[in-house]
Amino acid sequence: MGIPPKSTGLIAATVSFISFGTSGAFVKPLLDHGWSPTAAVTARALTAGLVLLPFVLMSLRGKWNVLWQARWPVLGMGLFGVAITQVLYFAAIARIPVATALLIEFLAPILLVGFTWAVSRRTPAPVVLFGSLLAVGGLLLVIGPGAIQAVDPIGLAAAFGAAIGCAVYFAIAARPNHGLPPVALAGAGLLVAAPVLAVVGLMGLLPFTATFDDLPLLGTTTAWWVPLLVVAVVGTALAYATGITASGLLGSRVASFIALLEVVSASVFAWLLLGEGLSPLQLAGGGLILAGIASVRAERQKVEPVVTPAVEVACP
Repeated sequence: MGIPPKSTGLIAATVSFISFGTSGAFVKPLLDHGWSPTAAVTARALTAGLVLLPFVLMSLRGKWNVLWQARWPVLGMGLFGVAITQVLYFAAIARIPVATALLIEFLAPILLVGFTWAVSRRTPAPVVLFGSLLAVGGLLLVIGPGAIQAVDPIGLAAAFGAAIGCAVYFAIAARPNHGLPPVALAGAGLLVAAPVLAVVGLMGLLPFTATFDDLPLLGTTTAWWVPLLVVAVVGTALAYATGITASGLLGSRVASFIALLEVVSASVFAWLLLGEGLSPLQLAGGGLILAGIASVRAERQKVEPVVTPAVEVACP
């Protein structure tokens, strides 16, 4: 007996948020040794796209018309899901505290709920609203009380732009996309994003610098490409491919709420690799995030039998 689609979606979502969570701990040595965020993200997207390219080709099996039919989702994934989201996030942290920018970006699930509310003109079920409040409260505890403060308005605008890009990523990933395999959507999107990010850096809109000296990692000295490869393969290629798969199987709202656990995952890896410990409040925040996810899943399971997959994805 095969694994049910919902279980497969949950497994993919779990792999995705754990993989994404590795990025910060492994990219930090690069940033501390002369890499600008834009250069690091560009190298990350390009390397990850090249890693996925053989799998993209195998999944398409010569059906290039499928890739052409899905050109708009691919473009949207590359521009919104990767390039715009990451560029705006790094633009935000240049002006406001990282914790504040991260909290704002991870409001993407709430934006999805609000967008559905505005389009459908139907108030979300109380359990969804309750789950949203729990998730936001949990994120605030995980990131740290006091993160919200008087900040630069341009930085705030950039962070909210990153949140919108993140929400668009979940919405695009949850659509059927003309039968384009998830790995093809992820790989093609990354290869679209890389040159866009490079142009942004080379135009001077954001600093674009890189160094190629050895750097410290896990208590030893290693080549610069080692952490970059870990981030590209695990924190990007695997993370995006499984995340898109999860969104297609679970729907954008549930997948986006589960992805909130990336904050918890990132905190755990920072504790293990960088010695940044988790406080009791952060552990409590992780529990609230789990409770919020459970609330959203409970509501989705209740309404799922009466909606079609297309409506389920378009109006999560």
